[in-house]
Amino acid sequence: MTMHSSPTRLMLVTPPVEDAEAIVFRLMQAMAGGDIAAIVLRLTPGDDRSRIERVKRLAGPVQANNVALVVEDSALVATRGGADGVHVTGGPEAIAEARSSLRNERIIGAGSLRARHDAMDVGEAGVDYVMFGEPRADGSVPPLAAVIERAGWWAEIFETPCVAYAPDAESVPALVETGAEFVALGAWAFEEGQDIRALVEATNAAIAAFAARKAAR
Repeated sequence: MTMHSSPTRLMLVTPPVEDAEAIVFRLMQAMAGGDIAAIVLRLTPGDDRSRIERVKRLAGPVQANNVALVVEDSALVATRGGADGVHVTGGPEAIAEARSSLRNERIIGAGSLRARHDAMDVGEAGVDYVMFGEPRADGSVPPLAAVIERAGWWAEIFETPCVAYAPDAESVPALVETGAEFVALGAWAFEEGQDIRALVEATNAAIAAFAARKAAR
């Protein structure tokens, strides 16, 4: 068992992106708010070429800020678009498939993990992170208490980093306290009228406050 000493970092999970131009401004605002480790880019359906073009449009500005760009569910689109990796939602087989088409230096993360054994299976498949708590296909999110329990269990026992998905801004401090290596803000952070820069600042402040309390113990 290892105790993780490095502080939690922030990730963003975009809403499904159809127009790269429309979201690039929001991403720049977010990155101006402080430290972000990675952005998981979700794309609306479309032909590979248009999806690759969207990734190419976003990869430059994101990577210029030392933020990793990870594309959901298509290793081909991720690779050809110049992204840093792929976020897989399909279990060990999908991870093996992604690995065969990605070079080793690219990130492979896993989400849509419904049970502990699902997480352990993908962890054994050698992913770079596992994500807990992101919305299900129907848009519903798991209960916060369940996500806190799952992230805390994983962070305490396993080496593979975990991401705890925050369903809203209020849940961030409790998720930071699980010891998860990353906390993710989802599509809600990109909504009209939401100040994403302030959200990123506030999340990093919550992370710093927890780290300071921990150091003072």
